[in-house]
Amino acid sequence: MNTNIPIKLSKDLASNIELLKHNLPIKTSFDVIGRELILGQTKAYLVFIDGFAKDDIMLRILDILQYNQNSDQMKEDIQILMKQKIGYIEVESFNDINQMKTLVLAGAIALIIDGQEEGILIDAREYPVRSSEEPELEKVTRGSRDGLVETVIFNTALIRRRLRDPNLIFEIKTVGNRSKTDVVIAYIKDLANPNLLNEIKQKIDQIEVDALVMAEKTLEELLIKKHWYNPLPQIKFTERPDVVAAHLLEGHIAIIVDTSPSVMLLPVTMFHFTQHAEDYYQNVSVGTYIRWVRFLGMMSAFILLPLWLLIVMNIKYMPEFLQFLGPKEESTFPLFVQFILLEFGLDLLRISSIHTPSAMTTSLGIIGGLMLSELAIKVGMFVPETVLYMTLAGIGTFATPSAEFAMAIRIFRLFLLIMTGLFNVIGFGIAMIIIIVITLTTKSFKNSKRYTWPILPFEWKPLSHIIFRKPIPEYKNKK
Repeated sequence: MNTNIPIKLSKDLASNIELLKHNLPIKTSFDVIGRELILGQTKAYLVFIDGFAKDDIMLRILDILQYNQNSDQMKEDIQILMKQKIGYIEVESFNDINQMKTLVLAGAIALIIDGQEEGILIDAREYPVRSSEEPELEKVTRGSRDGLVETVIFNTALIRRRLRDPNLIFEIKTVGNRSKTDVVIAYIKDLANPNLLNEIKQKIDQIEVDALVMAEKTLEELLIKKHWYNPLPQIKFTERPDVVAAHLLEGHIAIIVDTSPSVMLLPVTMFHFTQHAEDYYQNVSVGTYIRWVRFLGMMSAFILLPLWLLIVMNIKYMPEFLQFLGPKEESTFPLFVQFILLEFGLDLLRISSIHTPSAMTTSLGIIGGLMLSELAIKVGMFVPETVLYMTLAGIGTFATPSAEFAMAIRIFRLFLLIMTGLFNVIGFGIAMIIIIVITLTTKSFKNSKRYTWPILPFEWKPLSHIIFRKPIPEYKNKK
């Protein structure tokens, strides 16, 4: 059935009920409830989804309507009835069955009265929701402990609580022919790039898909056409409302998808994935130090292993002060193979920890991190140096604030290792050129900055804000 064609209500209640039963699985699906009522002396029909309706609110509304013995009031204009008898805040009228169907399936309650060509929609829904708590991936030693949840209206309230700016706009759209998922575009009107905002709205309006199965991740892949060989993230995800508020104040646009606690922030450059809320909850010098340590860890995660392998493979050409870098023991496997096995072992351990109950993760870490590596060294599979450098690279990977950017670093590192192990210096050089080209050509949207900004194109002032954690008064609001 084409849902774009309006299906109008009539004054005959029986005909309207048949239309409702034809468009909604009333009595077929146990949670879709259709209830016949008598309001005063007038017949009416109530439609709602069991589990979404607030019982106490509906009880009060129906109590007023049912015990109203003046049937003439029920036959008056529906707008007058809503103003005089329904004192609930979120209420509106409707005439189109398709409009009503979408809202009822989203949790609203529809009331149809005999003799009226309009019905009443009461937004007395209450979604099952967990409490707001600090996100596991974005913990801070000091600062707010609330986090976003899976209900979009709660998330907008958490953001609005921090930004009481009338220019903060939340525009809601529906995506998915079957799922009808609520997608909210958040921005500050006088700070956001209007061209980028229009581009994003157009892309969302043009999406043709049955459902956003994986919520914001599915929406990301529909918005951004990515090449399979490019692992770099082009949208930043966060579950912290304070991080969303900070990015909105910088002119970014946030996309909130119902049923997901993660908010998409865009546009981004690669340096947005190197910053963390912890930097700003510490004083200036400590925040700068933490940032430098993080940069060092991320660089070691990317280049340490392939660079060490390259030096060892060409140790005879190295100066005297670098001769100590070579392995001191013999092993069964070549160094290149050892690193590949350790890479897969580290990823296997990470994947296993995700699927392991929290009570057993400590035991898994002891088995994977201590026993297996020690035994592998004793039997001659690995040399201690490969385990040491892999551990340093792994720590640098886990120090990366963004899980998506950390995975991109891991993929690039693996590619560098394979090319270096197979083709030595030439392989290392070719792999670095490919990675640089991929980074330089990465771009999310036409109306956004380059992925390498502010290095390319070079701008010292924003780059200094990335290298150094500046005092808050130095951050000037955009006008």
